[in-house]
Amino acid sequence: MKILLGGIAALVLGVIGLIIWFFDFLMILKGLVPIALILGGALAIYLGIEDIKTSASAEEETPPPPSTEKETKE
Repeated sequence: MKILLGGIAALVLGVIGLIIWFFDFLMILKGLVPIALILGGALAIYLGIEDIKTSASAEEETPPPPSTEKETKE
């Protein structure tokens, strides 16, 4: 019950704070969006490079399939 009341109080205070400092919130949000895009792009590039490395090493380690053609002896 205490957790529920604490959650309700936090929600009410958060909404009141957001209403009072809405323009400050937007200014912070404007600053965080480019940083999030830069970090997300860097992470995507890193994961893409790792995926390429993994697929390249997997191709090197797999042996070629056995030949299905019968060798003819003359």
